[in-house]
Amino acid sequence: MAGTAPFSKFEWMIAWRYLRARRAEGGVSVMTWISLVGITLAVFALIATLAVRSGFRTEFVDTILGSNAHITIYQSAEVTASGRLDRTIHDYEAMATRLRDVKGVVRAAPLVKGQIMVNLRQRNAGVEVFGITLENLKTIPRVARADTAIGSIDNFNDGVAIGSGVARELGASLGDRIKLISPNGVKTAFGTSPRVKSYEIVYIFTAGRYDIDKTRVYLPFAEAQSYFNSEGVANEIEVMVVAPEEVDDLALSLIRAAGERALLWTWRDSSGGFLRALEIEDNVMFIILSILVLIAAMNIVSGLIMLVKNKGRDIGILRTMGLTEGSVLRIFFICGAFTGVIGTVLGVALGCLFAIYIDQIFSFVNYVAGGGVWDPAVRGIYQLPAELRLEDVMKAVGLSLGLSFVVTIFPARRAARMNPVEALRYE
Repeated sequence: MAGTAPFSKFEWMIAWRYLRARRAEGGVSVMTWISLVGITLAVFALIATLAVRSGFRTEFVDTILGSNAHITIYQSAEVTASGRLDRTIHDYEAMATRLRDVKGVVRAAPLVKGQIMVNLRQRNAGVEVFGITLENLKTIPRVARADTAIGSIDNFNDGVAIGSGVARELGASLGDRIKLISPNGVKTAFGTSPRVKSYEIVYIFTAGRYDIDKTRVYLPFAEAQSYFNSEGVANEIEVMVVAPEEVDDLALSLIRAAGERALLWTWRDSSGGFLRALEIEDNVMFIILSILVLIAAMNIVSGLIMLVKNKGRDIGILRTMGLTEGSVLRIFFICGAFTGVIGTVLGVALGCLFAIYIDQIFSFVNYVAGGGVWDPAVRGIYQLPAELRLEDVMKAVGLSLGLSFVVTIFPARRAARMNPVEALRYE
């Protein structure tokens, strides 16, 4: 058999017979099943975790980029004739035009912003008001989505648009009139009196981020200028670009277009710490789950060692019949690798099904637990997302098969190097 090709038919046949242990050798069969279940669960956990990780990051970034500026342009402080520091932008229309001309910029919208209190009947809430034009509001993807909104965005100039979280906090619905209350109102001889003005709710949006939906109110730009005593100026200009992941490459061009007093604040600056924390957590979780896969693969070693011990007599007979060390090694390698392959396939199937049907699974868990499993006030998003990526699946498959094949080699080599004389001495 010296000239036998590797992984010949008879090698597969012998390996398959060894895997189907007789009842008297049930311990081997039990270890095989334990190894199979361990590999399956480890691969399932790895794919499920990678899918949730990818989905969470994608959803988080999407809500940031779909609801906020990719880049915000501010002005550095300037001392006025009265000695007051002024950070407002006076030539905001011209600056916005110059910014739109920068290659890669899709929108540059002047904003007037302020933090105030909103009131409806006996309820109050603290909100952040964004003064913006209707044309620019329509270009904010997460706010302008008609499928999750109530009302018509085209009526924005006749009232205000509020987040769904603000509406819940106030018990407000479409058509209600809310009061905006600002402490920095009209200046009189007796000081500054609060400014109170009522507006009709014409649009209720859901951006998908709990903190945005619970605090954001949009007001028509000209009305916001009047309300915040900012006639003729803007507080900032929000810029959206074609490739948000490459905002750093546009920084120099945007500063040149905005002027020497311009200051830039990107979405990475505002959320970079959280994204870095997510990346560190991802790496740690992958290492931990990789260890679980390794532990599951080590069960294959235990099963193969028992199999080699039980089949010592068979090995001795096969060797005396002319079977080479390489053939014996491949037979036992097939036994271990087969368990790893089947466990990996089952784990991939379970992991993919979990990612695909995560909403139904999570709804069932939430129902069994009596609700409240996922708190958007803590998580920031409304549901547990999952995104199945080919690269994540292949990473899990490669890790599982690689470890299964590597750990199988050692007991297979032990079987191949077994002395047939010693194996048959006490038989």
